[in-house]
Amino acid sequence: MTTTTAAEQLLRLHRTGRLASDYPLVRDLLADVPPESRDLLRRAGAWLSRLNPDEVLRAHPDTSALTVAITGHGTLAALIAPLTVEFARHGLLLRPVLSDFDSYVVDLSDSDSDLYSARPEIVLCLLDPALIFDEVPTPWRPEDVRAVFEAKVALVAGLAARFAERGAGTLVLNTIPLPRTRTAALVDHRSRAELGAAWREANARLLRLTAAHRNVVVVDTDSLLADGIPAGDARLSVYAKAHLSTELLAGYAREIGHLARNLTGRAKKVLAVDLDGTVWGGVLGDDGPEGIEVADGYRGEAFRAFQRTVRQLAAQGVLVAAVSKNDIEPVRTVLREHPGMTLREDDFVRVVANWRPKHENLVELAEDLNVGVDSVVFADDSPYERGLVRRELPAVAVITLDDEPAWHVDRLLADGWFDTVELTAEDRDRPTKYRDELVRKDFLNSFDSIQDYLSELGVAVRVFAAGEQDVNRVAQLSLRTNQFNLTTRRLQPADVQALIRDPDALVLALRTADRFGDNGLVGAILAHREADVLHIDNFLLSCRVFARGVEQTALSVLLRHARDTGAGSVVGAYRSSAKNSKVREFYPRNGFSTVTDDGAEAVFRHDLVDIAAPPEHVTLTEELG
Repeated sequence: MTTTTAAEQLLRLHRTGRLASDYPLVRDLLADVPPESRDLLRRAGAWLSRLNPDEVLRAHPDTSALTVAITGHGTLAALIAPLTVEFARHGLLLRPVLSDFDSYVVDLSDSDSDLYSARPEIVLCLLDPALIFDEVPTPWRPEDVRAVFEAKVALVAGLAARFAERGAGTLVLNTIPLPRTRTAALVDHRSRAELGAAWREANARLLRLTAAHRNVVVVDTDSLLADGIPAGDARLSVYAKAHLSTELLAGYAREIGHLARNLTGRAKKVLAVDLDGTVWGGVLGDDGPEGIEVADGYRGEAFRAFQRTVRQLAAQGVLVAAVSKNDIEPVRTVLREHPGMTLREDDFVRVVANWRPKHENLVELAEDLNVGVDSVVFADDSPYERGLVRRELPAVAVITLDDEPAWHVDRLLADGWFDTVELTAEDRDRPTKYRDELVRKDFLNSFDSIQDYLSELGVAVRVFAAGEQDVNRVAQLSLRTNQFNLTTRRLQPADVQALIRDPDALVLALRTADRFGDNGLVGAILAHREADVLHIDNFLLSCRVFARGVEQTALSVLLRHARDTGAGSVVGAYRSSAKNSKVREFYPRNGFSTVTDDGAEAVFRHDLVDIAAPPEHVTLTEELG
């Protein structure tokens, strides 16, 4: 769909008053709008920001709505429209809570403030240059700026610590851009260099706050300004106290949209790339291995840069697959033997090369990897292939590439499809583990029965009390796991850390291994005790290890632990989502009786009289502390 067509359809929805009733269409209309189409995004943001979120939810109750509190030093109302449109691009709904001018200190330090009362999932505290220069004397020297900035960093660090104590939501800060008008006001270059050094050192301390607090994120504005957008607008700054430009706010909003997508479990897992015209130049079937553009020449260098970026993503846990209309053997030959290739066959979890429609291959790829098609990002230079995938698989994120390979990297990274708050060791090992999983599937196909397969697989399960070193991975499971997620409760690292430290809470982690290797930390059970009842707040399990007896083993351990520590019963809940229907009957199938069930939510109870033993094919290790 062209940008013009998207604009016309959005305008039609706006004029006919159907934006709320047709809200899911907005995501599809905006999906392919590039960041440089600022005018369309600005207009769409203005229309969407006028919607009443409750009206959208009445029409579409399954829409994920996030409360976002906005505070800072300057006037920030202009952020709401771009933030609204960026949320809509990812199928999310914004509930903004805008603070008064320059109220960030009170907002973040007073636990009774309106900001905390709103219980936001995300808090945006925007920092701007006026925060520093409003307190610098006139005339001033670089050391004056250094002193003020250091004091402000100390203040912000204290506010971040105060926020972290509450353990609720994610606080987003930002580095502060240095306006040219400030450096140019110094006439000697040595002073300018001293100012630049002091400014960057202070910003570096802001960036390091993410290491001190698990629920703090810092957006680095330098990467946004590097794209050529202005940091501020002199008129808006002087007359309206809006010290960050509308262009910078739009770029910032895009980053927050990526963060919100991650926090609601919508991060992507699979990058499926075309080969001809995408990974290399030319058509392998026509040009042969010696004729494709890989590394030599200026276009070859552009394809090499794209390959390096794809490999960089794979090294951080993105599951990279090739989906190409080609014969498989020539493709494998190029990936294994071509001297100019950066990507090799081992960098892909799956290489699919045939002449079937690509949307069919993508469905099969998702099934093989045991992920939903909405976890897939598809990059192709062919308008026909992209259009077909968009029509047949609207849940797949499609990246528009064309015959200019120099733009491939920018377009691949523009929407931060694989962004996450923090990488874990399991992330980096994910491609290897998924390749092992495909070997397991081939192994399964050699058996006549699933029980024979499981007996030979050698499943080992370790159930243990989670510690501080497991916080990030358990939080990530709650954010990224959608299928085996009983209540879809999303937790930030600070939330998990608080539970681990709570004497009335229980956080169990699950690690598994088998004859093909270690699967890592693949599941968690979160529970808390009230009198003699143990309540299961959530049960999470990676889709990689479904149906091997892991879930039954872990539940058996939990039930026995509850009985042995004096509990009279265990209560578990199920909350329906778009993806977890396969676990609706998990508790009833494992000895729980139904207490309530209204279709959307259900509560189940186990009386701890008859507790099933772990499956015989599982080797169990318990370390409950």
